[in-house]
Amino acid sequence: MNFGEYLKRIQNLPLIKRKIFFWATIIILGLVLFTFYIINIKRKIETFPLEKSLEELGLPELQEEIEKLPPFEIEKEVEKIKGDIGEIEKLIEEAEKQKNN
Repeated sequence: MNFGEYLKRIQNLPLIKRKIFFWATIIILGLVLFTFYIINIKRKIETFPLEKSLEELGLPELQEEIEKLPPFEIEKEVEKIKGDIGEIEKLIEEAEKQKNN
């Protein structure tokens, strides 16, 4: 049976069977392409020059720059916020007292 006869045979099938054949073909082709894609990604990951890339990024220099930065003093900021919250609470209490009087 040559390809032309096979194609005629498919064309003579009922619509539902043609749709099933079409989607089955699409799914199989998609799975094949996805498999090749995964294999290609795996191959690229295995051959990726990690050491060279790390050198190009300059991570040791970046770490040194981070260490040179002044420390962030969060404790002072937290104390300021706590003081502000205390003042707000006092103002709320005074407002409630005035409202009740």
